[in-house]
Amino acid sequence: MSVHFFTGFPGFISSQLIRELFCKSKTQKVVAIVLAGEYPKAMIEKGKIEVDYPHCRIEIVEGDITLPNLGLTDEVVQDILPQIAVFWHLAAIYDLAVPRDLAWKVNVHGTAMVNDFVRSLPHLQRYMYFSTAYVAGTREGRILENELIRPHAFKNYYEETKFEAELRVEDLKSEVPITIIRPGIVRGHSETGETIKFDGPYFFLNMVDKLKCLPFIPYIGVSSSAINVVPIDYILHAATFLMDDKSAEGKTLHLTDPNPHPVQEVYRTMVKIVTNHYPKGRLPLALAKKSLQVPFVRKKLGVEQETLDYLTWQAVFDTTEAVAILKKGNITCPDFIQTMPKMVDFYLAHKEDKNYHIQIK
Repeated sequence: MSVHFFTGFPGFISSQLIRELFCKSKTQKVVAIVLAGEYPKAMIEKGKIEVDYPHCRIEIVEGDITLPNLGLTDEVVQDILPQIAVFWHLAAIYDLAVPRDLAWKVNVHGTAMVNDFVRSLPHLQRYMYFSTAYVAGTREGRILENELIRPHAFKNYYEETKFEAELRVEDLKSEVPITIIRPGIVRGHSETGETIKFDGPYFFLNMVDKLKCLPFIPYIGVSSSAINVVPIDYILHAATFLMDDKSAEGKTLHLTDPNPHPVQEVYRTMVKIVTNHYPKGRLPLALAKKSLQVPFVRKKLGVEQETLDYLTWQAVFDTTEAVAILKKGNITCPDFIQTMPKMVDFYLAHKEDKNYHIQIK
């Protein structure tokens, strides 16, 4: 059976994808590259997965995607190179507040090194690259899957460096079988709420939870924009299906919600579930942004200031190709509002555990 190679382990999506592949008997062996500092954590996660799937194996190799040959020894390279059939590249700096030099080193240069490594794989069947729908930057309107247009600006260095990285993977399409995946904002499992970190929409849960002692919680600004949030289970089902589907080869596909809800509806529902009351009044967006420029305020509320840039961003991700391919596997995106109670339940049960929270600077 084919061997799958992963970057980004033991991150949440990588770990869950490996479980999904084992569960669906897509492979019985995974090789995962990890930084030396992540090795202990990776071994713990490896142990948990192998307990659940005793007939499967995860081989951990130390390396660094920003180095030639991914920092692997010649012996390791010679051993694993002929084995790899599917290469999953998920390693990236996802923090919206990341400094540009760090984001460029990992997201852009790291992807260039991964591309060079992928070129050398003699038995590669598919290169699964995880980009992001937010390579669109500040572009608005309908964003198509088959276009990669440089915007006039980016909202943060995460977006910019993921755009630059995707450009480099796009150039590889003529050489190797690639599927580029552009997820929306990923949240926990739609049925269990399980996640390992509270970022993205969880920043607003942080804020609502901190402010629930007030007489009322206001709306933030005025927005007619939609927010595109997808549960991890949709990503897992979709990605493992696309990996095998011939029509997904050479494609760039939006794994975004085809029916996203308006920001204000999502926020209203969050406040109602957490406090049992609907929001009242309205805090001007400019004042909210000004407040989050103060480190104490954003740390106290648990909100990255870059998050507010998405509240009024008028863009719609076209999902025509992704939906058409996934329809063959009866794979659809669960509704955010309908499944939000599970997300909130999990958050409330683990909100005191600092391991789930992103360090706000």
